[in-house]
Amino acid sequence: MTGPLRREMLTWSDVDKLINVLVPQFAGEFDAMVVITRGGIVPGGMLAEALNLKEIFLAAVSFPLIDAEYRLLAWPEFLQFPQAYLLKGRRILVVDDVWGSGRTMISVKDGVEAANGNPQTCVLHFNPYRSLFREAEPDYYGASTDAHIVYPWEIDRGGEYSNLEPGFSN
Repeated sequence: MTGPLRREMLTWSDVDKLINVLVPQFAGEFDAMVVITRGGIVPGGMLAEALNLKEIFLAAVSFPLIDAEYRLLAWPEFLQFPQAYLLKGRRILVVDDVWGSGRTMISVKDGVEAANGNPQTCVLHFNPYRSLFREAEPDYYGASTDAHIVYPWEIDRGGEYSNLEPGFSN
């Protein structure tokens, strides 16, 4: 599959709207949150504030590139993950910015399940067209898209999108 045909750049107002779409979807309360770095840090903080969650844990996942031809088959390596006793028997909201291939979210969800926690997955954007897991999708998502999403925290930081304005779409 080739890359997305278009790119959408969001404003902070767009992100606020997505948070407002997500919050009413949640059924029941969560005991804690696992935020996937780096993309999930900002939406995770916003959701933690909206849900009054005080226990926030981080998960950092890497997929080491061993052979470019088989890059999608790389086994996940957890660079950071909460201790099992922090998750055991608890309802955990796992947050990231986007579900693209789904590898990162599925890896973290499986890690929470392995610790005997009850994970519920949440992203701002779900891209069903890129997902490697045809039978899986996030439990909660703000919007479905086929575009490459650029969030406002990715703009004006000297990176790839530093010269673009929020709200830009091509």
